Formats: sequence, C-alpha cells, structure tokens
Amino acid sequence: MAETTIGLNPPEAAHDTAHEAARGGTRLPAALRGVWRSPGLTLSVLVLVLVLAWAFFPTVFCSHAPLATAPDRALLPPSGADWFGTDYLGRDVWSRVVHASSLSLRAPVIAVGLALAGGAAIGLTAGTLGSWVDALLMRMVDTVLAVPAILLSLTVVTALGTGTAHAAIAVGLAGIAGFSRIVRAQVLKARQEPYVEASTAAGVRGPVVLLTHVLPHVCGPVLALAALELGTAVLSVSALSFLGLGAQPPTPEWGAMVSEGRDYLGTAWWLTVLPGLTIAAVTVAVNRIARALTPGGRP
Repeated sequence: MAETTIGLNPPEAAHDTAHEAARGGTRLPAALRGVWRSPGLTLSVLVLVLVLAWAFFPTVFCSHAPLATAPDRALLPPSGADWFGTDYLGRDVWSRVVHASSLSLRAPVIAVGLALAGGAAIGLTAGTLGSWVDALLMRMVDTVLAVPAILLSLTVVTALGTGTAHAAIAVGLAGIAGFSRIVRAQVLKARQEPYVEASTAAGVRGPVVLLTHVLPHVCGPVLALAALELGTAVLSVSALSFLGLGAQPPTPEWGAMVSEGRDYLGTAWWLTVLPGLTIAAVTVAVNRIARALTPGGRP
C-alpha cells in the first residue's frame, strides 16, 4: 500500500482523493434511496409530484377555467361536482388552486435560486480570500441576519413594487445571508482537508482547487439547505401575496386566494381553508424531503 501511494504524483493523489470525497459528498443519503420504506417520506414525494403535475398540466386535473365566473353558482360548498366549492363570483376553487400551483411554485424556486447564487458568491469569496474581506462580508451578513426575513422581504417588495416577480426577488434577497454563512463554513472546512492541502502543496492554482476540490465538498449541505429553504420560500411568497404585495387579482395564487376568502370565513370556510391546507401540505412535504436529503437525516 505504501509503495502504491509513493508511486503517485501529488496532483494525481490529490485528484483521486478529491474525486472520492466529491462522490461521497454528493451521493444521496441511504434514507432517501429507501423512500418506499418510509410512509411519511413516500407521502411527501407523492404530494410534491402531484403539485408539480398540477403546475405543468393543470388542464388534465380540472375542466373549468380558473377565471370563468358564474354568479348563479356563487358560494357553493364542496361537493362531487365542485370538489373545493365555488367562490363569491362562482369560480371553481379547485380549478383555481390547481392553476395557481404554477405561479405559487415558480416564485419560490426563483427566490431560492437567487438566494443560492448570491449566497454562494459571497460565501466562496469570504471563505477563499479570508482576511479583511472575510471580516467585512460576514459583518454585512450578520447585519442582514439581524433583520427578520419577512420584514426585509416587505421592505424590498415595497421598494420594487407589487407583483409575483418582485415578491420572488424580495424573498430571494432575504435568503442570501443564510446561504452565504453555510457556504463559507463549508469552504473553510474543505480547505483543511488533506486532498486540498495536497493540491495546494503540489502547485495547483487556487481557482482550479476551488472548482475541482472545494465546490464538490460544498454542494451536498448547500443543496440540502436549498431544499429546506424552498418550503420557507413557499410560505414567504404566499404571505406577501396574502398582504396584497404578490400576485394581483384575478390571477389565482394560493396566498391571494386565502386573502380573498377571509371575508367569507364564517359562511364559506372552504375559500380560505382549502388553499391554506394546500400551502401547508406542500410546505410540510418539501421540509420532509429536505430532512431526508440532509446528511444523517432520518428516512
């Protein structure tokens, strides 16, 4: 074994070790591979798949147009003909919930993508350069983390204006700080690994070490955090829409539907409860899957 190790050039040995570490770091946990052995995880995956199917193929699941009004059918309770009942304009609530899934999922995905990109850039810069750059960036991140995320999102969306796109940007900007700290911590940890030190000692340039050895080490925990933040983003975007800062009527969106139905809560509970339960189901499902993706997470 010793002769084999001596026979390798330092860059080759470092590359092999880094390859093994990257392969192990990005490998799905055994808990997720055994999804069908966990009823809770199986149900979460099915819920998420169903909602994604709603988003891509809404007409397969409902025959009514989400904006079609029928005043003579206003405020009908849930039944075999109208699964989620109708609203105060006679619009089919089931159809609106299904069609709203596209908008209600797209905005959180954009928000998480923005937060991941911005946080990765800040975290990689701080962890790689260190010194005063690290101190300055982390103090800025600490300042952002001191402000509640929903308050920061409200401030940003108020400055940008209402709309789903602006709500997604606001939620994404509020999430950058959390990603930056995780990325920085993983970069600092990876820099102490033997294969990274071997690559540096062998004369491999810094950007090459960062891209080939450090980034694979960072991906696993960051992707798990992204999955967890997706559930939070669903709630945040829905909250902004509930406050009238996201999707504008008559566009169907889960948070906006909850807001529209609150005036009828005493007489038509389904207008608020059923879209609210949809938000809760998606959030719980995403969080359950994220827990399985986390290294050491329970199945």
